[in-house]
Amino acid sequence: MSLELIGICVLWAFLFGYVIIASIDFGAGFYNAYSVLTNRSDILSDVIKRYLSPVWEVTNVFLVFFFVGMVGFFPQTAFYYGTLLLVPVSISLILLSIRGAYYAFESYGVTGHKGYATAYGLAGLLIPASLSVVFTISEGGYVEMVSNYPQLNYKALFTSPLTWSIVVLSIVAVLYISAVFLTWYAFKAKDYKASNLMRKFALIWSAPLAIAAIGIIIEFRGHNPFRFENMVDVWWLFAISAILFFITTWLLWTKKKYGLAVILLFSQFGFAFFAYGISHYPYLLYPYLTIYDGFTNKEMAIALIIAFIFGAALLIPSLILLFKLFVFNKDYVRGIHDEHV
Repeated sequence: MSLELIGICVLWAFLFGYVIIASIDFGAGFYNAYSVLTNRSDILSDVIKRYLSPVWEVTNVFLVFFFVGMVGFFPQTAFYYGTLLLVPVSISLILLSIRGAYYAFESYGVTGHKGYATAYGLAGLLIPASLSVVFTISEGGYVEMVSNYPQLNYKALFTSPLTWSIVVLSIVAVLYISAVFLTWYAFKAKDYKASNLMRKFALIWSAPLAIAAIGIIIEFRGHNPFRFENMVDVWWLFAISAILFFITTWLLWTKKKYGLAVILLFSQFGFAFFAYGISHYPYLLYPYLTIYDGFTNKEMAIALIIAFIFGAALLIPSLILLFKLFVFNKDYVRGIHDEHV
C-alpha cells in the first residue's frame, strides 16, 4: 500500500470517528431542546445531560486531527479548499461557538432556559448541514478555475438537488444515530420512559434516512456518472450497510438487544462511509485534485503517520477511560453519585 493510500485511510478513519461521536452529541442537543420546549424535561433531559457532560469537550478532537492531517499529508488541499470552504467553515465555527456558550449559560445562568437550549439544539443540526457541503463540492461541477485560482459557484451549489440531498441526509443521520444510541443509553440507565421515547424517534427517522440515502444515489447518477459507476463497483458494501440497517430497525421495533442495535448501527454507517470513500478514490476534489497531486514528501509522510499512531495511542485509551468512568458507569448512568464525593 502506498503512503498516499495509508495517509487517506488514516484520515478517513479519524473523520468517521468524528462523524459518529459528533452525531450522538449534536442529536442529543436537539432532543434536549425538544424536551425543554415540549415540557418533557423530566423524561429526557437528565439522561441526555449525563451523556453530554463528560463527552462534549472531546468531540472535536477527531476533527482537529483530520484537518491537521489533511493539510499535512496533502498540502494542495489548502490551496483548493482554503478559499472554497471559507463560508461554510466560518458558519460552522460560529455555530460551534454558540454550542460552547450554551454550557457557560447553562452552568452559571438559569438551568433549563428555553432560549439557550433551542439555540444549542438548532446549532447541533446546522453544523453537520454546513460541513456536509464539503462533500458536495468535492463531487465536482461547482468549482471554476479563474486565473488558475479555484472559485466556488455559489448559485450552482445552492440550487443543486445533490447539495440539498446531502444536507438532508446529514441532518437525518444525526437524528437517527443519536436516537438509537440514546435508546440504549437510557435503557442501560433503567430510565424506560426516556428509552421508549427515544426508540420512537429512532423508528420515525429510519424511513427518512433510507429515502435520503436512495435519493443521493439517484442524484449521483445524473450529476457525476463517473462517481456513480464507482459506487456501483462497491455495491456490496452498500448492500451490507442496508442489511445492517434493517436488522437494527427490526431490533428497535421488537424492543430487543439495544446494545447489539448500537453496534450494528456503527457498523452500518462504517460500511457506507468507507464505501463512499472508496468510490471517491482517487479524487479529493473532482476533477482537479487527487491524493497523488501535491502529496507531501516521503519523510514528512512517515513522520505524520508515526505522529498519528502515537496520537491514536493516547486518544483511544483516553476515550475508553472516559466512557468507562462516565458513559458506561452504571451508577453514573443512573444518576447515582457517591454522597461522600
